[in-house]
Amino acid sequence: MDPIKKLMHKARQSFFIFGLASLLWFIFRTGSKPTRMIYPCQQASVASGGLWLATYVLPFLVVVRSPGTAARGKGLILVGFLLLLLFTLFVMGGPFNITGLAKVSGDEATLAGKGDSIMINLSPMRSQFPEPSDIFAVTGTTGNDDAVTRLIALMQSHGLPFYAQNDSLGIIGKNDVVIIKVNSQWDERGGTNSDLVKALVQAILDHPQGFAGEVVIADNGQGQYGSTGQGGSLSYARNNAKDKAQSMQVVADSFPDQKVSTYLWDTITNKKVGEYAKGDMADGYILSGPPDEQTKIAVTYPKFQTKYGTYISFKLGVWDAANGSYNSQRLKVLNVPVLKTHAIYGVTACVKHYMGVGSDMQSREAGGRAHNSVGTGGMGTEMAQTRFPDLNILDAIWINAHPGDGPSTSYEQASHTGIIAASIDPAALDYWAAKNILMPTAREKGYDDLESLDPDNISPGSFGDWLRLSLAEIQKAGHRATMSDKSMNVYLA
Repeated sequence: MDPIKKLMHKARQSFFIFGLASLLWFIFRTGSKPTRMIYPCQQASVASGGLWLATYVLPFLVVVRSPGTAARGKGLILVGFLLLLLFTLFVMGGPFNITGLAKVSGDEATLAGKGDSIMINLSPMRSQFPEPSDIFAVTGTTGNDDAVTRLIALMQSHGLPFYAQNDSLGIIGKNDVVIIKVNSQWDERGGTNSDLVKALVQAILDHPQGFAGEVVIADNGQGQYGSTGQGGSLSYARNNAKDKAQSMQVVADSFPDQKVSTYLWDTITNKKVGEYAKGDMADGYILSGPPDEQTKIAVTYPKFQTKYGTYISFKLGVWDAANGSYNSQRLKVLNVPVLKTHAIYGVTACVKHYMGVGSDMQSREAGGRAHNSVGTGGMGTEMAQTRFPDLNILDAIWINAHPGDGPSTSYEQASHTGIIAASIDPAALDYWAAKNILMPTAREKGYDDLESLDPDNISPGSFGDWLRLSLAEIQKAGHRATMSDKSMNVYLA
């Protein structure tokens, strides 16, 4: 046995060495950031370290006490007892507030057993260049609160109204049909936070002029892979929400007196159809044409009738059968992905989320498989040639920051950062979120291989590489987009 293995063997066999190492690890790893105390590895080291103190330190302090040093002995015993008490309280009582020993309550007390809570310090930014991309971020949210209201107010205060009123500029009009594009391929923390989606639906329905339109919560889990191995679901039993039973279908059903519904595009992903204007009224997917010469994707998009009888072409808009025309302006898309790592493409956020718009099956048959094209900028082409999102709202409430571990994310794998962020520019939002939320969380948790999360890494096939290729497609279509933080304004609430 070589010296290192022999030392490791002794350490495992000796509780004195193991317990001391656990105590030193806890002190070293916690450092000046008490929030690290709720990490699972820290809680495990606390248990061993506390037992080590009780076994070796307190008996020693009792022994060294003598009549001539009674006062000092009492002091030493008191210090040792307080150390042991602190460790015991931590083990028995759970996580502590970083401002003292008061136990946190509510949702935060649950976080330690269902993932980590990470403190992310965001900073506002101001661009020195004309026509920057604006990013709006709200911190300290669980999703089941007023974060969406704060986000809308923040956007309004900086010149981006959420509501369009009396022909004024704004995103959502009172008669609009709004698709909320979510992530449905994964359950638990891998899917979009349904509390956030419910708050978004409520915000739409609360239009100041009264909402007379329709809301559709939709996604294509591709009828393959995913948590069930059969694609996506809008009716999972385990969901990303305070109430784990609150699926997207439950959210839609909670508005019985309004036109709110769901549509799982998995059910039509393999059905080939033509546009309404060609007389085809069936639900299904439309192939736009041959694979794109630059990004190699065969662009496809859904066409479907909602629960309330509205006919929607994702690309062309709301179909008016009476007039035989499309109303493109009336259809709005809110792109609401989860921020997390991806085993193949490094990071999945706003741009990669459009993988749930096209049909992977039909694009594969056409010789330009959508999923394979992500690395060549295909999602930028999908956005540019179908319907560009009216607003991207990034769910970074619970994220998976472990490189290569996503896109599936269990409750235990997730880290609570409590952030949502919005921008019209999906590339800017992805770049900023990876740099300022995902990577800091990964560092805080001690993960390696952060290069796969770094948007400044432009090695072939990397996240930074394919995001730039996607950006080029978005810019080519005439949309304002950037991956330069010098061309971004960041506003915080």
